[in-house]
Amino acid sequence: MTPFTRSIVSTPRLDMNVWTSGPEDGLPLLMVHGNLSSGGFWKYVAAELPDDIRVIAPDMRGFGRTEAKPVDATRGLKDMSDDVHGLLEVLGLGGQPVNAVGWSMGAGVLMEQLIAHPGDLASMTFLAPISPFGFGGTINAEGTMAYADGFADGAGTGGGGANAEFVRRLLVKDDTEFVPMTSPRVTMRTYFGAQDNAAAIDEDFLVEELLRVKISDQHYPGNSLPSLNWPMIAPGDKGINNAMSPKYFNTTAILDAPAKPPITWLFGSQDQISSNRSMFDFGMLGMLGVVPGWPGPLVYPAQPMEDQTRFVLNQYAERGGKVREVPLAGIGHGIPLAVPDRVAEEILQTMVR
Repeated sequence: MTPFTRSIVSTPRLDMNVWTSGPEDGLPLLMVHGNLSSGGFWKYVAAELPDDIRVIAPDMRGFGRTEAKPVDATRGLKDMSDDVHGLLEVLGLGGQPVNAVGWSMGAGVLMEQLIAHPGDLASMTFLAPISPFGFGGTINAEGTMAYADGFADGAGTGGGGANAEFVRRLLVKDDTEFVPMTSPRVTMRTYFGAQDNAAAIDEDFLVEELLRVKISDQHYPGNSLPSLNWPMIAPGDKGINNAMSPKYFNTTAILDAPAKPPITWLFGSQDQISSNRSMFDFGMLGMLGVVPGWPGPLVYPAQPMEDQTRFVLNQYAERGGKVREVPLAGIGHGIPLAVPDRVAEEILQTMVR
């Protein structure tokens, strides 16, 4: 396997742990990880890339070994996109558009980066991206919030939606699988793991990286507020899960970006996180009877995440951007672990040299 090493890079914003591979003078490729992971999760994709690619895979704030500065959720994912912008400048890549790939939350970071720092990006590959309208709490392809008639508070999204026992097991760094329903290891394996590629993956390494997440109201999962709307919780103003709430996260401004780098969107038919059938969305859980009191599909349907992404990316294409969809049959949310060779292939097709 191509050596995948890490080092701390000090930026004006924070000290970032950065995983790298390839020659220092190689073509830069920025890789931004998703929630409950780290830059280390990219090592299997990095191993499939040509020798002339310089992988730059930072741990985001609150994850991995990067300095755990707080996340201001009211800025969406802008804290993280600003962190990445600062890292590129320190690495001498400021003003030089780089190719980038983002997984899940990481795709949202890249969307924010395109809006705030459009000169940073030459191309973007999205793997199972968060919807441009955020995670949870919206009811149609256009991203309308539930309870929109003056009562929209992001009910059912943010930090309060995290399973308390799962969060406790993260806090105590439980790497076992004794209680499968709340085991971080089993959760990863089930919802964003390597599937049929598991034999080629070092699961212990991935679990160790996952358990480095910082647990607090200002990090994962974030604080929460009560709501008068079902399911009676609303996002707070701190932490990563709140930063992805539709109350604060909306990246449709990519449609107005002065430069529109090409986008390739990979999505799996068995994704249970970023899809029209997310098992982490209260609309879906209510419909299945897992969460009682569901007000029904007219009030709080399952969020159509894929439809929302397609709705925005189709407009992006209409406004001059090049967009390519890549459906992956039988693949779940763990795309960079399940099919790293395919991911590398699609990145190379998208990259601007």
